[in-house]
Amino acid sequence: MERMCSVQQKIPCVFVTQVKDEPSSKREHQTFRVVATETLSPVALHADVHFALPTEKVDGTCCYITNHKGRPYLWARLDRKPTKQAEKRFKRHIHSKGCSKDFDWNVDEDFKAVPEFWIPAKEVRHCNGKPCPDENGHIPGWVPVENTNKQYCWHSCVVNYEAGIAVVLKPHAEEPGCLEICLEHLTDLLEQTLELIGTNINGNPYCIGTKKNPIHFLVPHGVFRVQDLQSVTYSSLVSWFSSFHGKVEGIVWHCNDGSLIKLHRHHLGLSWPLPDPNLNTKPVVVDIDLCKYKCEFASNSLLNQLSKKHTKRFERLKDITLE
Repeated sequence: MERMCSVQQKIPCVFVTQVKDEPSSKREHQTFRVVATETLSPVALHADVHFALPTEKVDGTCCYITNHKGRPYLWARLDRKPTKQAEKRFKRHIHSKGCSKDFDWNVDEDFKAVPEFWIPAKEVRHCNGKPCPDENGHIPGWVPVENTNKQYCWHSCVVNYEAGIAVVLKPHAEEPGCLEICLEHLTDLLEQTLELIGTNINGNPYCIGTKKNPIHFLVPHGVFRVQDLQSVTYSSLVSWFSSFHGKVEGIVWHCNDGSLIKLHRHHLGLSWPLPDPNLNTKPVVVDIDLCKYKCEFASNSLLNQLSKKHTKRFERLKDITLE
């Protein structure tokens, strides 16, 4: 399977959007919601979205694989955000001007401190050698996931740096319609972005694992292709999301020019999560064999626990249980 575009920036919606003064169904305490109009956005048209590859938007947290300390590492998403004073100035500017354009940021003083090894995302613009904030006043970026950092414990459980491997969920290589949980070398995932999903991520919409025995996986972006989508129009997309294959959080189009375009169910006023999302309707095979690696795996580690299920087949992701 060819490599998909990596997610380094906020992805624009396929439709022109408008803000409604109504409580958000996506984010608690948000007093407004963003909805799609029926007009395709100029960005989507310029990227030739009609000829792009539609893939499932998986509900998790974005990760990145790149080098750190001389070897491939998993990096967690961490956007650099403005201080309270700078954010107040920014909001006053938007209120008076109607947009964030022409706001004068002082990157050295207006933003909160970030960890030592933080890096800006690849597609962040730079001004005078410094990363510039986006239209929301954030500087998208990444921080390496260290095993000692409790804040990223669910990230670190899916990788083993000594063996140089990660736990990945993807379509089964030889059985169409089936999933597999397998190990991928971090070197083979370099410069890719992936989604971390599982028990303790985003309310666990896929019902994976339990609080007592949590389970997490990395899902490479673009790995699940959307099926039976007839066209990129408002009516056809509303219809598709109501179909058997449309029980997903959203769609991300990978365009030929390398850009990404998305559509979330909430843009169409449709609810998420769902009782039986598409990802939980497929059988899954566990292919986790640790015998080939010459390092020790902690007995309570996710990799070791999954290795006890090696070659086992489950009807659904939520049927997988660990001792």
